[in-house]
Amino acid sequence: MNSSNMTGLLRSVISRAYAESPNVLHVLYALQRQFLHISDEAVREVASHLELPTSQVDAVIEFYSFFHRIPRGRYDILFSNCTSCGYMAGGVNLMAVLGRQLEIVAGHTRGDGLVSMDQTSCIGMCDHGAALLVNGIPIVSLDVAMITRIAALVEAAMPLEDWPAEWFHVEDNIRVNGLLLKDDLPEDISLRAIFAHGAAGTLSEIIHSGLRGRGGAGFSTGMKWQLCREAQGDAHYIVCNADEGEPGTFKDRVLLHSYADRLFEGMTVCAFAIGAKQGYLYLRGEYRYLLPHLQTVLSRRRELGLLGGDILGQPGFSFDIDIVVGAGAYICGEESALIESLEGKRGIPRVRPPFPVTHGYLGQPTVVNNVETFIAAVHILRRGSAWFKAVGTEKSAGSKILSVSGDCAAPGIYEYPFGVTIRQVLDDCGAKNAQAVQVSGPSGTLINSAEFDRKLGFDDLSTGGSLMIFNQARDLLAVIVNFAHFFAHESCGFCTPCRVGTVLLKNGLDKIAGGHGTRYDLDEMQRIAALVKYRSHCGLGQTAANPILDGLQRFPQAFEQRLVHRDYEPHFDLDAALEEARQVSHRDDTAAHIE
Repeated sequence: MNSSNMTGLLRSVISRAYAESPNVLHVLYALQRQFLHISDEAVREVASHLELPTSQVDAVIEFYSFFHRIPRGRYDILFSNCTSCGYMAGGVNLMAVLGRQLEIVAGHTRGDGLVSMDQTSCIGMCDHGAALLVNGIPIVSLDVAMITRIAALVEAAMPLEDWPAEWFHVEDNIRVNGLLLKDDLPEDISLRAIFAHGAAGTLSEIIHSGLRGRGGAGFSTGMKWQLCREAQGDAHYIVCNADEGEPGTFKDRVLLHSYADRLFEGMTVCAFAIGAKQGYLYLRGEYRYLLPHLQTVLSRRRELGLLGGDILGQPGFSFDIDIVVGAGAYICGEESALIESLEGKRGIPRVRPPFPVTHGYLGQPTVVNNVETFIAAVHILRRGSAWFKAVGTEKSAGSKILSVSGDCAAPGIYEYPFGVTIRQVLDDCGAKNAQAVQVSGPSGTLINSAEFDRKLGFDDLSTGGSLMIFNQARDLLAVIVNFAHFFAHESCGFCTPCRVGTVLLKNGLDKIAGGHGTRYDLDEMQRIAALVKYRSHCGLGQTAANPILDGLQRFPQAFEQRLVHRDYEPHFDLDAALEEARQVSHRDDTAAHIE
């Protein structure tokens, strides 16, 4: 294709994408999908069309892991490297198996341009075993036989729509339901309730219910809404944080799939309470496959008069919701980083204060809550604050939806009143011989069996909604190493303590896991962990060291049994590092070795 034709095609793709959504992430995704990469010319055209500096477009592409400057294969395969939905199944490395069958090395595109293969952070399929994304679509419950069939279909260049349909079916796996998941509400019941209450009464119900944000921090939802309502601005905005990137967490996937109406209803309730006319659902890139379903739900709600102008005939109450899809950046789960991404920039957390309730999206007052929080608000408006507050504990009202995965018979979604013990959850999911539970993902708390009678709630074990279970056969050091690699990869790089510290922690753990660590290395790692925890700019760095610090406190033997008993050991084996040079030079004599 000549230069003029290519320019015309680029402009056509950009124009169509921009008409669908002006967000730069959407435009770049359209280019990535069409051309399998984003070229220098494409960057210039995007910058021109969106009236942005080319440096900003370049920075966005560099920041998000799902955008590429080098062409990917027509089949772009990404294996999850999570401890629950990773590429290891039955002790077999499925990514390596596929690599051998397709003659491709992880992290590369094959020479004929047919296929790329790599690994990515948790894709939210932890209740389904080993999983991957092919062109952004999940395939779960992988085994060697499926990998062999996938390789054959790729080699035959079979279109994805002709692959076995059952491969692409993702079950909800709801095991225990409670206040929120027993959904028997009419379509418009909470909206009619807010009209009866008025904005002030709606806020009062949410405040008196004791509802706290379900993302983990636990700030009062009603107070957040009230602060936003009272803040001065040209407009007020609602943002739903559906960037569920914490390894081991998948509850939002289920809520988005089966309870999307309740989510959008909850956002509408909030809009009425704070005076917003526009809302955004920020959907993590790994859940892009849910986008058509979510758009269908939004369209239906508009047709029913539940979104748009004069909702349900209420004069002056107009509100609508757009969806923006992320592009592979865990840090965008932090609310200010999410807002930056929503504005078409890199997801770098902002310096706070000011907080989003006064200076959020486009500098205007903004409420940011997660999926579960908005859904809870719907039920509170329907049944009343007293109904909600009667469940749970004094400091933790209501219920909590949990993503349970790892070494158990029935991974899936479990909803309990706050105050449930870890032991109760373990019994219900069929977890035998558990030695450890990671509460709230890698950024949360790693506990041992002596703590299984602790309770989930803001007054004991706070959680964003996940339990990862590890039995006695698990190598906990390998689990902690996996978490350290995750944080080092996902650090946004804004501040030195996190950018450098997470890499140092990863390297130190690798050295110990490889059998080269000493007591000095262990002490040094503990010192660095404390520095990262207390000197990082945002929550990622402040929690990145948690698995290491918890592991050293509760499972010291996992580290100590790998130590060598010398004062010092280098980070690598110099003689082993020369092996490649020996092979190239065809030498293996004494002089080619270091004693």
